[in-house]
Amino acid sequence: MAITIFVTGGTFDKEYNEIEGRLFFKDSHVAEMLKLGRCKVDVKVRTLMLVDSLEMTTNDRQSIVDQCRKAGDDRIIITHGTDTMEQTAQALGSSVIGKTIVITGAMIPYKFGSSDGLFNLGSALAFVQTLPRGVFIAMNGRCFSWDNVRKNRKTGQFEEIR
Repeated sequence: MAITIFVTGGTFDKEYNEIEGRLFFKDSHVAEMLKLGRCKVDVKVRTLMLVDSLEMTTNDRQSIVDQCRKAGDDRIIITHGTDTMEQTAQALGSSVIGKTIVITGAMIPYKFGSSDGLFNLGSALAFVQTLPRGVFIAMNGRCFSWDNVRKNRKTGQFEEIR
């Protein structure tokens, strides 16, 4: 069973420019993370975009939906910024049927060394192999259905709506 990983950006892949004091995108860190985690699962990594999720457009989300529909594999992970992850999950949940899609991200950039990204990616790999067909968000060891999740902006954690 092969798994497709679509990279879209978000904190997961940000780096820090010490001179300008800002975060930016250079390349995805997913391949490095898989190697560090000693991943033995058959995965294909494809970068769709490298954007902050607050800057993600309706067209970007439609592109993600289209790529998930076209994907030959029926198990897909999407790395995504946490600020609008629920919006992309809703777009996918109401449009893509017959596949298991797990969206994950990080609150702290992988390159900072104290990131939750490696753990979240590993959890997403486990979830995508064991969950039934549908769209899910996996963060901090928990998994949520696309239609029952929100990011609590006060606590910085994902939680069920009801």
